[in-house]
Amino acid sequence: MARTDLISRARDGDGEAFRALTEPHRRELQVHCYRMLGSFQDAEDALQDTMVAAWRGLDGFDGRASVRTWLYRIATNRCLDVLRAARRRPAKAWDVAGVDLPEPSGLGEIPWLEPYPDALLDGAISVPLGPEARYEQTESISLAFVTALQILPPRQLAVLILRDVLGFHANEVAEMLDTTVESVKSALKRARAGMAQRLPMRAERDQPGDSTAEEAIVAKFVSAYESADIDALVALFTDDVFMSMPPIPLEYRGRDAVARFFTMVFDSARRFELIPTRANGQPAFGIYRYPSLGSHGSGLFVLAVTSEGIAAMTRFDSTVLPAFGLPQSLPQAE
Repeated sequence: MARTDLISRARDGDGEAFRALTEPHRRELQVHCYRMLGSFQDAEDALQDTMVAAWRGLDGFDGRASVRTWLYRIATNRCLDVLRAARRRPAKAWDVAGVDLPEPSGLGEIPWLEPYPDALLDGAISVPLGPEARYEQTESISLAFVTALQILPPRQLAVLILRDVLGFHANEVAEMLDTTVESVKSALKRARAGMAQRLPMRAERDQPGDSTAEEAIVAKFVSAYESADIDALVALFTDDVFMSMPPIPLEYRGRDAVARFFTMVFDSARRFELIPTRANGQPAFGIYRYPSLGSHGSGLFVLAVTSEGIAAMTRFDSTVLPAFGLPQSLPQAE
């Protein structure tokens, strides 16, 4: 069915026609909102707001831009509204009874970060990009990249994603943000400088190894963690391994600091079971602790694995488990 016919029917209140117009773009728009907000839940809310605004604003769609570009304009501005309102979940204190953590290396700046399930990436990061795109789609969904994005001021954040991640032309971005091309170019220059400070040059050691090597490292990680073998676990870390745990702002940097963290965890006499999943294009695990009546979810780990080992670990609390189809607890073994 022709786009003009679908638009006409949707303007007349045909919900099926509206869904036919917008549904092909829903997944990529959700990922766009996630990149801007760093929160899976906030991205879902922003996506819903976008669809409501698009439905109500169909009469204002003049057809000069594509439906996709029009939807990106709405979604971007909805996300900017969220960022400006600063509606953020507060940082949390460490709350695992019986585990007293060692002194952290530092405090994180963005405690609201949440992971994004790989199961929802199908069809979302394989969309055609504009000629201005500078990043691979898989790179631009990684936790390191999304974390760096959240440090940028809102307008710079929007411009960098629209230009360097999605590849829209400067004039398209200017129209989306109701500004000038000169303003877009200026914001992009500042945003690139900010990202360069947060993300080191993409050296060979920072790139993932082949899948077989990654699988071997991940298998050793599971074995070491579930058996509480601190020496085997630490042997998998790179020298500059980095660990964070949003919404708890504590950070540990370097093999010794991260080793002290896990020594405290394993000394608590708890043991753990890891359930594999994937987040942000990276290996991830639901963490379940026992002994108890059943195995209770205590969080989710996302690993950054390079050819040299595990370079980063991000621990999220158990509230993110349902988004990955993981239960809050596992049944008690017979």
